[in-house]
Amino acid sequence: MRGSPSRPGGLDVVAVGHALVDIRARVTRLAGPDEEGEILEETRGAGGSAANVAIDVSLLGGRAGVVAKIGFDGFGRIVYEELWRARVDLSGLRISPGHPTGFSFVAIAPGGEIAIYSSKGAAEALEPGEVPGELLARAGAVHIASLRLDTSMAAARAARRGGALVSWDPGRGLAARGLDAAAPLLGLVDVVLVNRLEARALTGSGDPLEAARRIASLGPGLVVVKLGPQGALAYDAREGRALRVPAFRPPRVVDETGAGDAFAAALLLGLARGWGLEASLRLASAVAALKVSRLGSHSVPSLGEAARLAGLELG
Repeated sequence: MRGSPSRPGGLDVVAVGHALVDIRARVTRLAGPDEEGEILEETRGAGGSAANVAIDVSLLGGRAGVVAKIGFDGFGRIVYEELWRARVDLSGLRISPGHPTGFSFVAIAPGGEIAIYSSKGAAEALEPGEVPGELLARAGAVHIASLRLDTSMAAARAARRGGALVSWDPGRGLAARGLDAAAPLLGLVDVVLVNRLEARALTGSGDPLEAARRIASLGPGLVVVKLGPQGALAYDAREGRALRVPAFRPPRVVDETGAGDAFAAALLLGLARGWGLEASLRLASAVAALKVSRLGSHSVPSLGEAARLAGLELG
């Protein structure tokens, strides 16, 4: 696989994509049309895949950076301050006076099920020319998530020039456009991370392994399909083998928001630090399981807690 362990003095992971504010409400139930549910608790904080992954990597003990765009407003300040408190490198964070900071409203039912309504705002206004190649060149891995294709391709090219491992998570919107639309970007990435629904949307196949093979045929050396309670399936195209990792049982299910980003953060941190594919996948599965037991889109465990659940000794 392309890429090398994190460079001395560099960053483990740089996340490129959306930085938003999550307005999270614990509700009595997810209301249907013409129905009303009661809000039990409301909190707000930084969200969006890029912000989540960067913060999660940092909380797991890694060195993280972020490339994203926020507005010059109160929501933007929330994002900036939370990234800063997490010690994320902010040199790639762009501020737009002409666009509001994006936000998501997340309703969380007692069983952890969620409903999300989003306005991307400034996040989708990140232009290809605003991608800082010098920052990506410092990373062991660059993770591109849920971002417009032209800017995603600019980031992938810059990351490859710097020798970083390049991963992509299309999110729901880009996955729905199918493999033909994604093909130019897939030829530039090393790792693809999708959930079961995104894998089907991208490829038309409901078989996770067949979907992974179709995605890998366009260039990525590794495709990981996240299967929720069934764990994850990784297809290593270089060796032509599939690897399944189990899902670890969470103590309880409180909030599923950001579980996929927590999985990505742990997987990429492991790969960037040279811990190997199977160990990195087990660590990612453990981090995601512990995350859903806590409220908040990046309420991840410590690296030691996750490693104990996964049965790993990390050097």
